[in-house]
Amino acid sequence: MKGKILIVDDLHPIFKESATAMGFEVHDRPLITRAETLDIIADYDGIAVRTKFKIDKELMQAGSNLKFVARAGAGMDNIDVPFAKQQGIELLNAPEGNMDAVGEHATGMLLSLMNNFRQADIQVRNGIWDREGNRGYELKGKTVGIIGYGFMGQSFAKKLAGFGVHVIAYDKYKTGFSDDYAKEVSMEEIVKQCDVLSLHIPLTEETRQMVDDEYLFHFRKPIFFINTARGEVASVPAILKALDQGKILGAGLDVLQVEKLPALIEQDWYNDLKSSEKVILTPHVGGWTFDSYRKISEVLIEKLRSLHPLD
Repeated sequence: MKGKILIVDDLHPIFKESATAMGFEVHDRPLITRAETLDIIADYDGIAVRTKFKIDKELMQAGSNLKFVARAGAGMDNIDVPFAKQQGIELLNAPEGNMDAVGEHATGMLLSLMNNFRQADIQVRNGIWDREGNRGYELKGKTVGIIGYGFMGQSFAKKLAGFGVHVIAYDKYKTGFSDDYAKEVSMEEIVKQCDVLSLHIPLTEETRQMVDDEYLFHFRKPIFFINTARGEVASVPAILKALDQGKILGAGLDVLQVEKLPALIEQDWYNDLKSSEKVILTPHVGGWTFDSYRKISEVLIEKLRSLHPLD
């Protein structure tokens, strides 16, 4: 037996099946609590999680035999990455598994915003037939700016390839990444040229609240704004202010700086957000499709196979 894995979240059955076939003993306990996990994690070599709770210093210290953490998703902000590295714990994630879902979701949000789908649908259902008030914009000829050109940013750029747009991208941590789908530019060029801005960056102390009043002030043209990354990267009050000022023409937000109920409805900006006809909201499902549910686990299994210490 290669070791024991504890699944504490809802993962596709293919993960357990494949890991078992590899020689692991796998305990699938999606309803387990954090407290219960702390009590037993010392018995396990690996833990698999989505977003249920943080894999922090306390949990990793309790897991004295932990060799790896498998994060069923892309972002690693619910894992204490520096401490894991300090402890020699391997970290596996699966952006390859949900990058297509995110790229398609961002594209769908953008098309919906530019063509007033939300407002038009509500109006027709309520007996209003307003063609002029719902006249939209075409993507062709527009400049789309992408912040972060990893798996998600690249996926979005590829999805836009058939629309006749000019795609530019900025990534602080990469250079020389221009390809057939996007041209590498500076942040200064992003704010000068963009008609559309889409975020595809992880949440770090550096990116937290990156999109604020000052950041949005510098954009030369009114923009459509898409965030399928992490909610804490963008200030909702700043987005609402920019919408009122006409600096943002429409916002597609799959993520918010505060998520889940009842915490969301307790925010002082929530009523303004939900009442805005220029905003489309989805509940952090950009990367969560029936297809990605399986693909994420398949990617994790392949990465688990590549761990040399567990061969």
